[in-house]
Amino acid sequence: MSYVLRTLRKKQEVDSIIRDTIDTVLVLRFGRASDPICLQLDDILSKSEREVSKFATVALVDIDSEDVQVYVKYFDITLIPSTVFFFNAHHMKMDSGSADHTKWVGTFLRKQDFIDVLEAIYRGAMKGKLIVSCPLPPQQIPKFQLLYKDV
Repeated sequence: MSYVLRTLRKKQEVDSIIRDTIDTVLVLRFGRASDPICLQLDDILSKSEREVSKFATVALVDIDSEDVQVYVKYFDITLIPSTVFFFNAHHMKMDSGSADHTKWVGTFLRKQDFIDVLEAIYRGAMKGKLIVSCPLPPQQIPKFQLLYKDV
């Protein structure tokens, strides 16, 4: 599915899409085109891109590219796929009941789940919020455990 969505492989491309996406939610999926879970998420993203095109832009970031490693380290992308949201160059966070509010880790179960999350982020961003509550029920949120090294 990565051939349908725009794939970013350079830091300059990521910088410019973050900076130039105005008044819409920017969805950056960090992952690999060869990973089956990433392909499942890419399928959901590509199928819903048309429906959310009025208030969201979707792009993929290839984490194997050496040039984008600064973003991989900055957002602490250790589990893939990880999805990061922006609005007017501000990093949007979401409280989904997990320890990490900075990104969505894993895939969405359904296309409608992704659209619901995007709508919640967009509505919160239009009100000036930088963190929003997840609209999905807890059983539809992927569970993962954070492990901290050297703490």
